[in-house]
Formats: sequence, structure tokens, C-alpha cells
Amino acid sequence: MKYVRFRDPAGAIRRGEYEDGTVRFANESYAFDSDEIDILPPSDPSKIVCIGRNYAEHIDEMGSDFPDRPLLFLKGPNTLAAHGDTVTLPAGKERIDHEAEIGLVIGEQCRHVPEESAMDVVEGFTCVDDLSNRDDQQLEQNWIRGKAFDGAAPIGPVLATPDEVPADAAVRTRVNGDLRQDGNREQLIFTIPELIAEITTYMTLEPGDVIATGTPDGVGPLEDGDQIEIEVEGVGTLEHSVRIP
Repeated sequence: MKYVRFRDPAGAIRRGEYEDGTVRFANESYAFDSDEIDILPPSDPSKIVCIGRNYAEHIDEMGSDFPDRPLLFLKGPNTLAAHGDTVTLPAGKERIDHEAEIGLVIGEQCRHVPEESAMDVVEGFTCVDDLSNRDDQQLEQNWIRGKAFDGAAPIGPVLATPDEVPADAAVRTRVNGDLRQDGNREQLIFTIPELIAEITTYMTLEPGDVIATGTPDGVGPLEDGDQIEIEVEGVGTLEHSVRIP
């Protein structure tokens, strides 16, 4: 099953079932790409927990060291952007990159979750673009300027239940129609259960919180007006554009 969070013609926020380009809520149906509704991020997270360096070839392309445990950082709710949005990137930067990622949406409040039951707390999967300001990321350790600027986490377009997403799900980025990234879920260094167990050792996850699981190789800089597509097999394609003032 796939679900869409959206604002209906009356301005109310709803969650409907998605199938074959149609969103259904109660007795109403809307075309997904209709002007009648606004597509929203699939959840309203209190935090987005992101994973760095979780694909070997991405580590190589960035000239980084392999981590001995998951590298964690946070994005706040201010970073949320939705399917179809135009994200205004920080001005005056040399390089701001796209990063396609599998996103997990947490379904229940949880802490100290063991690996063997970690998938029980996952409501579903979505697409994430971990937009990254490399200029400032390289100058700081906490990555606030590099990773947590407004709109730095486009998420969506749907939430797909775990049964919809294969174990080797493809993760891809296209910019202006050109394929930039092409990885898959099996390439994760730290698996999804390992990530959930590690994160919940240190913090409580709330319903709707998102975990962005890391990006494959092929990250690259964006230019003003670029159209980005982030695809996760079994979820669909998150589309957004960028503006550089």
C-alpha cells in the first residue's frame, strides 16, 4: 500500500491511499498531479536523522575514511520540502550537491530497539534528497550550515509500506533527465535494522520521524533551475527543482 499526505481543496491536511496516479480519501478521489491538491511530505517529523558514508563507492568518491559505526547527524523540521517544490539554495556557494537516499518513516515511539525487531517500528519507506552545501560542510564538524539550511530535505512523494520496497531496491537521481546516481539498498554498509538499533540507543524516535539512510556514489553539484528526480524502487519518484539567488 502507498499513502499520500496532502492538503485538500478546503485546506485540510489529509492522508489518502495512492494507486495508479489517483489519491483517495473517504469518498473523494483526486488526480495526484491535479491542481486541486497540494502534495505534502509523507509525515510531519520532529527530526530527520541522517546517515553519512553508508555506501562504499560514495566514501571513495569523497575521499573519506570508512566509519566504524554509523555516522549520524540531524536535520530539523525547517529542512522539509515536498514533491513539486522549488527549493531556494543558499546564495554564494561554490557547490551544493544532490544526494538520493532511501528514507524510513517511523511508525511508533521507540527507544532501545533491538536489530531483530527493528522493522516493526518502520511504518514505511519514502524518497529523500539530502541537499548538501559542501562549502560549509567542509569547514565545520556539526554540519548545520552544510546540511540543515531551509528546504535541505525534500521528502516524498508517498509513503510505501515495507512490503512494497524490495531488498535490493534501486536508488537513483536524475538531473534534467540525466542519470547521475544509480545504487541500491543491498549496498548499504550499515543495514536498516543496524541503523535503527544504533540511533535508538541514544535517542527516542517519535511517530513520523524520518531516517535518511545514506547516498550512493554519483553526487554532484546543482545549478539554478535544475530539475531533480529522486527515485526509490517500490516508492516512486520525488521531483523538485532548485533556485539559486
